Amino acid sequence: MLSRPDAAAPAKRRAPARVLPGFNITLGYTLMYLSLIVLIPLSALVFKTFTLTWDQFWTAVTGPRVMASYRLTFGASLIAALVNVVFGLLVAWVLVRYQFFGKKIVDALVDLPFALPTAVAGISLTALLAGNGWVGQYLEPLGVQLAFNPNGVVIALIFIGLPFVVRTVQPVLEDAEKELEEAATCLGASRWQTFSKVIFPSIAPALLTGFAMAFARGIGEYGSVIFIAGNMPMISEITPLIIIGKLEQYDYAGATAVATVMLLISFILLLIINGLQAWQRRHSGAPV
Repeated sequence: MLSRPDAAAPAKRRAPARVLPGFNITLGYTLMYLSLIVLIPLSALVFKTFTLTWDQFWTAVTGPRVMASYRLTFGASLIAALVNVVFGLLVAWVLVRYQFFGKKIVDALVDLPFALPTAVAGISLTALLAGNGWVGQYLEPLGVQLAFNPNGVVIALIFIGLPFVVRTVQPVLEDAEKELEEAATCLGASRWQTFSKVIFPSIAPALLTGFAMAFARGIGEYGSVIFIAGNMPMISEITPLIIIGKLEQYDYAGATAVATVMLLISFILLLIINGLQAWQRRHSGAPV
């Protein structure tokens, strides 16, 4: 008895239905959106800078006040990001590994710097840390000044950068396999060995990501800093304030020149951090 030919033939597999259109259309929309939001504004920034001669450009970006602002902006952002890496990891660890009364409230407070206007954050920190503030009035007689100097800049950047580290590390800790920690403990590993050999390699890429995001946010922060920094030239004047000052003086080319330098340095630093992340993933066995 012969069977029908179509019965023996294997059934054709249907192509999986795509929720979004094909690659060409989505890629086109992606490039168009990125061009409108990112590439065209940055290109205008660079083209405006090209209206300067090399000598004018060099004078604009290497003036004494500008160089002092570079040192403060990048130095304070680096210190704040490093502090947030340590304490952000601790906050994420407590939120993931422990249950306690008010945990949801603490978890919501982490996102407060995201929702709070930066100007409100700056005013609040100033009212708290100034010489007549709630905390500053007790510290100033001891010779500790946390407002209207570079210390205030670092504190403001720590405040606005903490959520980036916590929210980046928290999901990784939640997905971590506790069995590996238990196995390390059973094999006689100390707490430090368990952390350095088991936990840290798995969360290192997330920590680097949180560090990069906090650092980048700190470089461009303006609203929360200007109220607590004091804005003293050569001492507590950040680079975004230099750019605003040049714009107020109608020195548009000078402002774009300083902004271009900031953009270039930030881009190089982010490339380095992304390279470190890729290297860490390769050595930890995680997909790049």
